[in-house]
Amino acid sequence: MKQDLVTILDLSKKLAEQILDLAARMKAARDTCEFRSALAGKSIATVYEKPSTRTKVSFAVGIHELGANMVELTGSGSQLSRGETYADTARVLSRYVHCIVFRCLKHDSVVEMAQAASVPVINALSDKYHPCQILGDLQTIQEHCGDLRDVEIAFIGNGSNIVHSLMNAAALLGLRLRIATPATATPLDEVKQRVAPVAERSGAVIEYGIDPIATATGADVIYTDVWFDIGKEADAEKRRHEYLGYQVNASLMAYAKPSAIVLHCLPANRGQEITDEVMDGPQSAILDQAENRLHIQKAIMAKLIG
Repeated sequence: MKQDLVTILDLSKKLAEQILDLAARMKAARDTCEFRSALAGKSIATVYEKPSTRTKVSFAVGIHELGANMVELTGSGSQLSRGETYADTARVLSRYVHCIVFRCLKHDSVVEMAQAASVPVINALSDKYHPCQILGDLQTIQEHCGDLRDVEIAFIGNGSNIVHSLMNAAALLGLRLRIATPATATPLDEVKQRVAPVAERSGAVIEYGIDPIATATGADVIYTDVWFDIGKEADAEKRRHEYLGYQVNASLMAYAKPSAIVLHCLPANRGQEITDEVMDGPQSAILDQAENRLHIQKAIMAKLIG
């Protein structure tokens, strides 16, 4: 039976931990030939409806380093632009390739593709979830903080696809996560409802609030993201005042542990959700975080395809 990664909750706890372990080993062995033929003879289609820097480059390099062949499609450069359904596209691609990596506008699109495909489908970003990003973030947190179960993770900003995947990861792995967002930008209720029984089984603690200082206090990890996604600039002008106090700056970082690290999935609006002082400062693990997209995605592909 094929294994998709549409959301982190598609994975078992054991498989998620195996992916994290394999990503660490792949990172350590990158300059060797140990994994260079892990997916030799395999072909992977990458489909992009949204612009990308880190996702596109990290998947392309990762596919190459695993010995596989990549076929890249875009929404405008494929028959999707003429109205071909995601299901039909998935069925056809399944006859050609061994995996589909899809970065899409709407989450329902990747769901439709995964349901129709007979090969694994990896969600490389949707408007509701970003599982590859968060799995790479967990690798970064492990590197800097050790055992994930001992870490207090604080997210401050917008209740976005990043937050939803953080909630999924915390629930699955039994982690401690605090979230502070403006009252108008909280995580979706449907995601809260989905993670609640999973968190209860795993012993995870997920707290929701609107106070950034209380959320940051005593945290090992301070995570933020853009307040408004691409294409919502007009909305930003009307609502930016709602985020006053949610900027990750030196004053807010003073409430976290002295050893705390800072994460941002990038791209960042410097001077808005995060200051240069913090982003470029000694507590920033943002470049490690970006690098680990490569290693975690290699591990995901190896586990789901190999």
